Amino acid sequence: MSDANEPTGAAGPAGSVGPNGGAAGAGAGAPDTNSAGDPAGSAPGRRVRVVLVDDHRMFRTGVQAEIGQTERTGVEVVGEAADVDQAVTVITATRPEVVLLDVHLPGGGGVEVLRRCSPLMADPEQPVRFLALSVSDAAEDVIGVIRGGARGYVTKTITGTDLVDSVFRVQDGDAVFSPRLAGFVLDAFASTDAPPVDEDLDRLTQREREVLRLIARGYAYKEIAKQLFISVKTVESHVSAVLRKLQLSNRHELTRWATARRLV
Repeated sequence: MSDANEPTGAAGPAGSVGPNGGAAGAGAGAPDTNSAGDPAGSAPGRRVRVVLVDDHRMFRTGVQAEIGQTERTGVEVVGEAADVDQAVTVITATRPEVVLLDVHLPGGGGVEVLRRCSPLMADPEQPVRFLALSVSDAAEDVIGVIRGGARGYVTKTITGTDLVDSVFRVQDGDAVFSPRLAGFVLDAFASTDAPPVDEDLDRLTQREREVLRLIARGYAYKEIAKQLFISVKTVESHVSAVLRKLQLSNRHELTRWATARRLV
C-alpha cells in the first residue's frame, strides 16, 4: 500500500479525487453540515490551505474526499506527499497554513519533517502549523512529534467533521488532541518525574527504535523482517536511517550505543 516513490504534486480540485467513502480504516464520515450548508465547527467563509503527508495513497485519497470539498468544508488541499523528502519539498513550495502529518514515514518519520520545517513553523508572518494524524496512539509517538513542534495529535479514527474542526483550531494556534492522548503530553511535560530527554533517541521513529532493539539483540535482517511483518529491504532502509541519524558506522557500534542506554 505504501507509495513512497510516487511523484509529488498538488492535489486535484476539491472533490475530484478518491471514492466518496474514504480510505478503509480512516474512521471518518463525510463532514456534517448545518442548515446553511456549512460544515459543523467552521465559520462561514473561512478557508484553510492544507497539505496531506501520509505514505498510503489510499488514505490520502480518502481524506481528500472527506474534507477537501472546499466550498462545503473550507479546507483546500494544496499538496500531498508520501515520504520525508517529498513532504519538505511540497510544504516549502506551497506554504500551507496546516499540515496533516503521519508519524511513521519513509525517510525519517514525522519528527524529521518537523525538524527540517522548523524555520517555516517559526515564521512570524506566515507560520506553517502541523497536526499529527496517525494510526498510532503510542505515548512516545505523541510526545516525539509534540516535542518536534506539532500543535496537536489525533488518531485516524477521527470523524471527518472533527478533523475539519481540528484543522481550523490548529490554524488558529490552538493545541488539539484526541481525548486520551492529552494525558501523555501532560505527564511528559508537567511531571517532575518525567524521564530526561534523549535527543539522539528522539530522532528515531517508533519503527526505527523497534529495528534498533532487534539489531542490538543480534537478530538477522530476515528475522527482523519476519517479526515486524516488513520486507528485508525495508529493514535495511531502517538500519541505514538509524546509523545515519546516530552517526554510527556499523551494527556493532549500534549495539554498543543501544546497550549503553539500556534499550536492549
